[in-house]
Amino acid sequence: MELFSYFRSSAAYRLRIAFNLKGIAHDIRPVNLLKAEHKSEEYLAMNPQGLVPALKIDDGRVLTQSTAILEYIEATQAGQALLPSDEFEAAIVRSWVNQIACDIHPVNNLRILKYLSGELGVDDDAKNSWYKHWIDVGFRALEEQLGDGPFCYGEQVTLADVYLVPQVYNAKRFQVDMSQFPKISAIVDHCNRLDAFVQAMPEHQPDAPQS
Repeated sequence: MELFSYFRSSAAYRLRIAFNLKGIAHDIRPVNLLKAEHKSEEYLAMNPQGLVPALKIDDGRVLTQSTAILEYIEATQAGQALLPSDEFEAAIVRSWVNQIACDIHPVNNLRILKYLSGELGVDDDAKNSWYKHWIDVGFRALEEQLGDGPFCYGEQVTLADVYLVPQVYNAKRFQVDMSQFPKISAIVDHCNRLDAFVQAMPEHQPDAPQS
């Protein structure tokens, strides 16, 4: 499998974590968003939406959108299960996933922030206030729903952790005060002690800038 990824893309970060957890062999194909490689003819021919991630499976077919890809690998790949076996509990985990994937991430991703500062002329202070507002709204609700860990769903690592860790990584980049969210912080700290999460970190990716 080939995973088309950008090191700081939180959606691609989710896939890197999940592939590591499930032990799925894959090759990373970097797509540099800052150099507009996602807008190249070659990439758009594969993924007309021009976003990362994209996954090319071994027979050459392509999947896009991180949630669709994660549902696909959960249904077709062996290895660690990332959803509870109970259908109701699995739906709870999906609800946490959707809070991040649908209500927090989309309003704060790179293309939205670039539109705010570019076309709308929003200054950096206002842009950062926008970012922190939507993180605050989303994380406050999630904080109330989570238990005492060590993962979002008790003792089992699930897709909720796969989504939460990249979102917190981005929140820290924008200087969000994570002390407001002790449950979320403790879960992320625990996850980031596991090899599958460590290896997926942006700084460990082949396209990450070298210091």
